[in-house]
Amino acid sequence: MTKLYDLDLVTLHEKLTTKEISATELTKATFDRIKETEANIDAFLTLNEEKAMQKAAELDQAGITSDQPLAGIPIGIKDNIVTKDLRTTAASKILANFEPIYDATVMNKVYQAGLIPVGKLNMDEFAMGGSTENSYFKTTKNAWDQTKVPGGSSGGSAAAVAAGQIPVSLGSDTGGSIRQPAGFNGIVGMKPTYGRVSRFGLIAFASSLDQIGTLTRNVKDNALALNAISGYDKKDGTSANLAVPDFTAGLTGAIKGMRIGVPKEFMGEGIQKEVREAVEKAVITFKELGAIVEEISLPHSKYGVAVYYIIASSEASSNLQRFDGIRYGYRSENVKNLEDVYVNSRTEGFGMEVKRRIMLGTFSLSAGYYDAYFKKAGQVRSLIKQDFDRAFEKYDLIIGPTSPTVAYGLGENINDPITMYMSDILTIPVNLAGVPGMSIPCGFAAGLPVGLQIIGKHFDEATMYKAAYAFEQATDFHQQKPTILGGIAE
Repeated sequence: MTKLYDLDLVTLHEKLTTKEISATELTKATFDRIKETEANIDAFLTLNEEKAMQKAAELDQAGITSDQPLAGIPIGIKDNIVTKDLRTTAASKILANFEPIYDATVMNKVYQAGLIPVGKLNMDEFAMGGSTENSYFKTTKNAWDQTKVPGGSSGGSAAAVAAGQIPVSLGSDTGGSIRQPAGFNGIVGMKPTYGRVSRFGLIAFASSLDQIGTLTRNVKDNALALNAISGYDKKDGTSANLAVPDFTAGLTGAIKGMRIGVPKEFMGEGIQKEVREAVEKAVITFKELGAIVEEISLPHSKYGVAVYYIIASSEASSNLQRFDGIRYGYRSENVKNLEDVYVNSRTEGFGMEVKRRIMLGTFSLSAGYYDAYFKKAGQVRSLIKQDFDRAFEKYDLIIGPTSPTVAYGLGENINDPITMYMSDILTIPVNLAGVPGMSIPCGFAAGLPVGLQIIGKHFDEATMYKAAYAFEQATDFHQQKPTILGGIAE
């Protein structure tokens, strides 16, 4: 018998509309699956069982029709997206008991689509990290190998989907935080164009870089999920007032004549040999599908990490000023005066990585160093964006590895911030340029998934999905499963 947790969104939708299963049965099966696997994966921080079952019962009573492709489908939500009356912590001690009084715009869209939020997913604290080891509460494990990291900061969102706990999740991506964990867990992760999805209600890390996106086990599911959460929002000053196309419309498998660039900077030194080989094989597949694939150069991408950690940390130091022990969140007991409230609450409430970035950002913005660091980083960011603009004059898409390596061991790099930061070298330029990027599975190295990154033009996610779907149909990497999902151990 096929397990419900093994099915994709399209199949689940068919079963719900034909009443072969009810939303109540699917939601109950989802919570059973979470309880069965959570001790191994540690993906969830808060479960929403009572409200989810209630919502499922309401949907069953109303009836699910064929024009509601996501109604009755369970979804997991990264814990930096605010959810009304459901604990939202950003995986930080400083927000350990925070229950928001409103929903993020994406949550309103989730409810409009009939999706059922089953819980909040673990992450690196305030989305700062690439391994989900910086959470105050727990360390999430990789779905393929529980001794490895799931990637970050959306590690909970990726591992939960890959382990079959949920069929779809929402994450956020500031410098690779959807794509890198999607790559590490062998699933599909999309960071849309900056402005495609509203950031209203996303707990800010770096406001000019953050973007909410979708994680699923295949490309069509991902396109369906992005359809549901995209669109203009007047509450978000950076939201793009553009029509949202149906991202599933171009999934034909035909990409003959599509022009694809492979940056030489993404295939050079520092890329694990097996990762490079998997991407080279992917290039051959695209050529066999009729695409024209050529080497290109993004010469300023090598400065991406340095630029990112100045800009992101500067924006973080500004955004995190609000956590002061006065208005909401954790307040230290160990105080004698007002300064103690600020200093001790932040000292005790923030983790090491968050403090490191606040200090780095505050230094970069300080009077004597602003021109040398923050202003200079902004100028180089413009050069990185111009590299992409030039490439997209000639090419429809850019591809390369999602990450220089496959998932590494838990605890292996956590005390080496430079190594951790460099692991985002291939994903960061996408956020700096504001263009869309996604990761799809393209092979294995040492039994662990390798992610292929696909980068598109501004607001052209449709072409990315088209190419990703064609690749997926020509290969079987998306059908490989970790042992926790019934796969066979190598």
